[in-house]
Amino acid sequence: MAEELLQQAYEEYEATQDFTVAVEEEFAILDPETLSLTNRFEDLKAAAEGTELEPHIVGELIASEVEIRTGRCETFAEVVARIPERRAQLRELADKLGVTLGATGTHPWSPWQEQRIIDTPHYRLRDELLRYVVWRNNSFGFHVHVAIRGADRAVKVADGLRTYLPELLAWSASSPFVESVNTGLHSARTEIFTRLFPRCGVPDAYGDWDTFADYVGMLYGTGTISDPTEMWWSVRPHLGFPTVEIRISDAQPIQEEAISLAALSYSLAARIARAVDEREPLLVPPNREIEENFWRAIRGGLSGEMIDLRTRKVRPTRAAIEELIDWVQPAAAELGTAEYLSVPEANAAERQIARFEEGASLEEIYAEQVRHSMEPVSG
Repeated sequence: MAEELLQQAYEEYEATQDFTVAVEEEFAILDPETLSLTNRFEDLKAAAEGTELEPHIVGELIASEVEIRTGRCETFAEVVARIPERRAQLRELADKLGVTLGATGTHPWSPWQEQRIIDTPHYRLRDELLRYVVWRNNSFGFHVHVAIRGADRAVKVADGLRTYLPELLAWSASSPFVESVNTGLHSARTEIFTRLFPRCGVPDAYGDWDTFADYVGMLYGTGTISDPTEMWWSVRPHLGFPTVEIRISDAQPIQEEAISLAALSYSLAARIARAVDEREPLLVPPNREIEENFWRAIRGGLSGEMIDLRTRKVRPTRAAIEELIDWVQPAAAELGTAEYLSVPEANAAERQIARFEEGASLEEIYAEQVRHSMEPVSG
């Protein structure tokens, strides 16, 4: 099975068109009165039948979560149009069913014990394999797929992206609250998901397709996995699509910030691909060094500091991301993303923490995030 899967994936990478892009957004499904999680995914899925959203709405583990997908976009201009369109379509369904939606990396108070796993063969198997790990994972993310032509090249792009996972996480952090407490973290989602799941977080650098394929073959051959989606790394060469999937980011309440985060993720993947093409040296640090910045992003988000892994000096995280944005400008010009690239004055985690420090309750703070998630524009 693995040999056939890998051969097909290799051929698709070799034949694909460079730099098409797709975005996946995960939302909490909420009771409109209490804003607690409610198990209504199947109702949303049924309501989508026969609508334009039907092919682009999927389940994601628990019945109080829904994922919407832009679908493959030829240009970033399509992403800019599709994210608002998909959100509007989902809001319309939610309104009809009498539920509402939230888009932060965690829910601030709903107990994981009250969430039901979706009853499908795929998720029943996840439940049987992972037990507490999968029960505990009530989290909501933001994923970007970037098509990369060439199997070796795709692996090298994924290798290069490892270095910048902390910057993307810090930019996107939106989950300071979970289990009715202020965690003291900017991304509690990441600490829950990447520290609980196997084959998750910062992957190894593989260098080429054969090395990556040998690893995947070992996982299949030893019965460790039965499906390529059981490799939950924060960036991965996807084996179902000829894309590199960037999976590190928290969900985004504000639509414009979702677009900006997609622009940065997309531009970064393309910039690394161009560096590979031009034999520009790329920083490919060992996991232990990336993990130090990974923790800094979880703990301090945009407000913290990061280690410059070239100079080994510490600098503000905002400065690191501004430098990254400067570095991706050639790709941004090629892709039409430059106008969307910026570091927010305050990201979702910082805004929530500031409100908490002002004395606002978790209920008040989350209600504000839900309003953002349900609005077509920020306000």
